[in-house]
Amino acid sequence: MKVIVIGCTHAGTSAVKTILKENPSVEVSVFERNDNISFLSCGIAMYVGGVVKDAAGLFYSNPEELTQMGASVKMEHNVTSIDTEAKKVVVENMTTGEVFEETYDKLVNTTGSWPIIPPIPGIKTKNVLLCKNYNQAQEVIKQNQTAKKVVIVGGGYIGIELVEAFEQSGKQVTLIDGLDRILNKYLDPEFTDVLESAIEEHGVKVALNQAVTSFNADENGSVKSVTTPEGEYEADLVILCVGFRPNNELLKGKVDMMPNGAILVDDYMRTSDKDIYAAGDSCAVHYNPNNGSAYIPLATNAVRMGTLVGKNIIEPKIKYRGTQSTSGLYLYGYNIGSTGVNVNSASHFGLEVRSVFVKDNYRPEFMPTTEEVMMKLVYEVGTNRIVGGQIMSKYDVTASANTLSLAIQNKMTIEDLAYVDFFFQPYFDRPWNYLNILAQAACDQEDQLAK
Repeated sequence: MKVIVIGCTHAGTSAVKTILKENPSVEVSVFERNDNISFLSCGIAMYVGGVVKDAAGLFYSNPEELTQMGASVKMEHNVTSIDTEAKKVVVENMTTGEVFEETYDKLVNTTGSWPIIPPIPGIKTKNVLLCKNYNQAQEVIKQNQTAKKVVIVGGGYIGIELVEAFEQSGKQVTLIDGLDRILNKYLDPEFTDVLESAIEEHGVKVALNQAVTSFNADENGSVKSVTTPEGEYEADLVILCVGFRPNNELLKGKVDMMPNGAILVDDYMRTSDKDIYAAGDSCAVHYNPNNGSAYIPLATNAVRMGTLVGKNIIEPKIKYRGTQSTSGLYLYGYNIGSTGVNVNSASHFGLEVRSVFVKDNYRPEFMPTTEEVMMKLVYEVGTNRIVGGQIMSKYDVTASANTLSLAIQNKMTIEDLAYVDFFFQPYFDRPWNYLNILAQAACDQEDQLAK
């Protein structure tokens, strides 16, 4: 059997490795537009901030490894069209200009996503940069050496991490976001209020509820400022972090997609064309909180989905378990984890929810030290099914976001979590674990509402 894989970042790399590991007789051809594979863009901020010393360490595979496993890897090769009836692709060698065709039995689409580039005047001004792939990361790192005033546009995870990284490397930093809160998709106000204060305390100017109207250039064509309806912010470097869109032009009209162009796949990563598989940021995921489809581009989803492509490429074997969009963040000493919906996002997914917010110490007060934990549980009205959770502390409690993720995936209720068996040891927690305490607060709330 001949398999063609288009695109080779997280999902593609995982798919190729799994296909060849479990089916050595399969002939795998990989076409990748870039000159590298498997780049972890989440590490760019760590490099800018000095945590990671070598950007080359942000790769976890390379073309040579896939070649040694038996794949035919064609770097800097662009697939320009797919003929799903004849089961062939047209490929351009981006170095030589040669164009050729190649046939397939199964096609794997792992073309990923691309940053959203809003149609703002001056968007092509010099030093207005994106931050997604390795080449873009290299340019960001290069400009960081001379930049003094940095504007980050977008208050999601990547933008927020870059804010801290640039500030800690001595830059004057401004954060601009069109929403009224940072990290709006992941956290509710109890958490974002604390984080916004921490950012401002470190000298970062936070300009929320402001949409960028223009990027302004100096006489040399380099960016000098960013304009919003509220004012003008000086900048000699701007990083755009306003979100991502699926990269699926090749299959538009050929397989089923969401309105935003994300490919819909079944439990075995097959598209509506059963000879075409898809995984990663090019796809919609099965979102367990509402049992529906959603577009949530995360490397964790991509790696899992790519692996399942490899497991199921010959025949359907292992089902996709879906996702809760579980994520973690470290920002100015705070360890933050979130999973599922928050109160702000629940209605978008058709969920009616209630929530509880609790502060408690992670271990007993008789210990020499302890630390406060902020936590929130979101649950469905009527069923008490857990559909979201957020947790934050100066102590590292982020693994508890994984526990809450598992609770959502397994359709646990607040009562299940309130009385589930967790160990007690004063070095680590209280006789009632803080997650027990959080869920018990939800149960108490329901009891009061029932009276």
